[in-house]
Amino acid sequence: MEIQLDKAYPRVPPMVSAVCLLSFFVLILPLEDKMSFKHTLFYPQDVPYIFNLEWSMNSRLKNLVQQFEEHLERLQGFWFTLDEIDRSLQIVDSKQASRAMSCRQIHIGNDCFIMLSINIHDPRSLPECRFMGSGSIMNSLRKTWKRNSNRWMRDKPFTENLECLLKIQLPRSTDEQKNNHLVECGICYAQYLPIGDELGPNSGSATDYTCENNSCSKAFHSMCLVDWLRSITTTRQYVSLLVCLYFLI
Repeated sequence: MEIQLDKAYPRVPPMVSAVCLLSFFVLILPLEDKMSFKHTLFYPQDVPYIFNLEWSMNSRLKNLVQQFEEHLERLQGFWFTLDEIDRSLQIVDSKQASRAMSCRQIHIGNDCFIMLSINIHDPRSLPECRFMGSGSIMNSLRKTWKRNSNRWMRDKPFTENLECLLKIQLPRSTDEQKNNHLVECGICYAQYLPIGDELGPNSGSATDYTCENNSCSKAFHSMCLVDWLRSITTTRQYVSLLVCLYFLI
């Protein structure tokens, strides 16, 4: 998220736009303090949309950051649903399926696919579904979906709901290395973050980011990466110069 400050700030609210790089949304504050330091905040989240900023004459940048963090909290259910789908089903172009996208194309066998659109504001509700593939098979599944749509249950796991509506067994993810690969964080050397209130929604979470450098491909906790980025000095703080930390050591 990039923030631009007008000269009339704080009477005039900041302008907010989204910036996505290396699976990180970057909160850039183009504002120098009295010591001429520029400030950048990193948020390890793929945000599907920018929130509506509430601003008044008494508002300051800390209020904007607080609203952004509240926005991230509201998206936790949406991200949980996407993670459940990505973890259990065969996703087409899984590397391109970011957590900022509300759609997932799922392989259901026999060269047939369904395109699911998850409601960002109500992710446990019945998703929109588009069928792609052979006419006879798709027509049958389309009728089955329409006939059983009232059986969708919000408290059921997403995959179980899909199979209940379609009356088929959906192919599971064939990427066997996916879960095995995301085992140990390359920074803290633990599979899971500690459990505690101070970590908020990240408490007890597993590694959720993988280095895209084929010579590395190590797994990391996003929170550990953020802490590491904040700890480095000089030119390494510039996002455009970021490279795999294992090639900086």
